[in-house]
Amino acid sequence: MPVITVSRQFASGGSNVARLVQQRLRWQLVDNEFVDRVAAQTDLTPSEVAAREERVPSLIERIARALAVSSPEVFVATGETPAPRFDREVDLVRATEAVIRQAVQEEPNLILVGRGAQAALAQRDDALHVFVVAPRAVRIEAAMRRLGVDRSEAEETVDHTDENRRRYVKTHYDRDWEHAATYHLVVSTGVFTYEQAADLVVAAATLRGWGQRGG
Repeated sequence: MPVITVSRQFASGGSNVARLVQQRLRWQLVDNEFVDRVAAQTDLTPSEVAAREERVPSLIERIARALAVSSPEVFVATGETPAPRFDREVDLVRATEAVIRQAVQEEPNLILVGRGAQAALAQRDDALHVFVVAPRAVRIEAAMRRLGVDRSEAEETVDHTDENRRRYVKTHYDRDWEHAATYHLVVSTGVFTYEQAADLVVAAATLRGWGQRGG
């Protein structure tokens, strides 16, 4: 089951590139925000997930249901006011890994963005690991436009977010997040447009023998 992981420096446009790749390949896209939302939700009980079996479930619901069955401690069991689910970051990492594993099992053609997926799936032979980068100055300008903040705040956000991603991968996987050898393809959006970067990823996937879904 082929999977493409997309890691990205903050404000490099990695999520945009991933969406363009998804449109070209017609694969399922699981973005960083989705992984966080499923892994960290605190208001969905196993019974609520199971109740959704009455209709055809989405990928999100299938993953959530599988998590509820295999890791019930991840979900709040009872009570109207959900309790915090994760006392430690390692608990969130464990749940996130479960989401990633289940997504790979559920979907034959998958694009995963962020949350250390390249490290969690490092041993898979059917994975293409992509790192989207850009010069810091380019990313600061992009952050200023996207967030509507001044240069100082954009610089702080870029550096802080990258450091968090660097620490996350190092702490939980003992890997260098920015090391080129971690990836099969490193693409700079400081040189290529998002569309061109997506074309490069699609070309790499095609060279691996992967085409459009059903193609």
